[in-house]
Amino acid sequence: MKKGMLHVGLAVLMVFALVAAEGTVVAQGKGPYAGTTLRVLGANHPWAEAIKPLLKDFEARTGIRVTLETYGEDQLTQKLTTEFTAGGSDIDAFMQRPLQEARQYVQNKWYADLNAFVNDPSKTPAEWNFADFQSGAVGTEMVKGQLTGIPIVVEHEVLYYRKDLLQQAGLAVPKTLDELKRAAEQLTDKSKGRFGFVARGQRSPAVTQFSSFLYTFGGDWFDQQARKATLNTPEAIAALRFYGDLLRKYGPPGVLNMSWPQAVAVFAQGNAALYTDADSISTNILDPTKSTVADKTGVAPFPAGPKGAQMYSVTSWGLSIPAGTKHKDAAWEFVKWATSKETTIRTQNAAVVPGARNSVWESPEGRAKFPADWVAAAKASAKGKSYDRPLVVQVGKARDIIGSAIVSAIEGKDVEAAARAANQEFQALLDAEPK
Repeated sequence: MKKGMLHVGLAVLMVFALVAAEGTVVAQGKGPYAGTTLRVLGANHPWAEAIKPLLKDFEARTGIRVTLETYGEDQLTQKLTTEFTAGGSDIDAFMQRPLQEARQYVQNKWYADLNAFVNDPSKTPAEWNFADFQSGAVGTEMVKGQLTGIPIVVEHEVLYYRKDLLQQAGLAVPKTLDELKRAAEQLTDKSKGRFGFVARGQRSPAVTQFSSFLYTFGGDWFDQQARKATLNTPEAIAALRFYGDLLRKYGPPGVLNMSWPQAVAVFAQGNAALYTDADSISTNILDPTKSTVADKTGVAPFPAGPKGAQMYSVTSWGLSIPAGTKHKDAAWEFVKWATSKETTIRTQNAAVVPGARNSVWESPEGRAKFPADWVAAAKASAKGKSYDRPLVVQVGKARDIIGSAIVSAIEGKDVEAAARAANQEFQALLDAEPK
């Protein structure tokens, strides 16, 4: 090859290399925030695990780099609280539990109000479609008119039941609480170690699952307008008595020490016929590697009470932007992408955790990993109440107070006296809270 031709060949190769390099840059995205690095904090949760392998797609599309840090739930809360309290945090987005933390974070002014992004067509195109999110899930994220986060994982209370045991006893799937009680009584055989009903009985954890019983009896934790506790109303007392009777008469021994891991284990080992809890824990029951009754279990909507079907429908995890980030717009690009219909379908299928978009549940892809009866129960619950615990800043303390009345009911003590005592203590907490 002649020297001139060699130079031409090298030049051509260099051009191809530059074109290829430029093509790579284009493929990686040249959005308005390209070159930004976002620090995102998440929980050790299936949703976070599902989003990790998808981050490269977001980065290629926008040119924004994402550094995702994950922690245990309590560790995450502690880290967020520590960094936000100290000030100067470089967190750009984070997973949060709105029912546990939102009121405290709003009080401390730690959230960016996402209404400013959702309602701005220059930042959020119409096709992203905020109206597509379940109303209960959105309600969970609203505090004093502020949108604290976008829902990523939702929960509803449902009824898990043993199809074989109901069939053998000639019983239909309970559609009312009265039918649930009768079935629990008929299916209890303590001599065989089989119990008609199981649910959470441990003081604080029981509160969230008792909530649907309270609502179906027409009760609530407190009057949010008047700020008056309502744990001593006839409706609340009736709900406490009903829940306590179910677990005392038809539940397994040791129920007062049961949060969801213990309660689900009783059912998954074949020792209970009926179980009410969150639909998000279904894999612990419907996965044959975790449950001995996976092929014998059905899922139904929470039974109706005197005031109809009033189960909870809440956001258990949302995605938020802190008020102090210097990259709010870039962070919104990430939140918008992570909660889009396209991404929700992928995370919902990969993690088998329920998302909040109605259109995803209407699509075959969104339902692919979920049993048909589970989907029907979740959809029937989607317009339920947007909270499963009191909407207060001191959530933990409130749950302990209410849980004491639940424990008294399970123990068969004076329910009215326990409700009055809890109501007085809860009212003192409400009076001490910021308005």
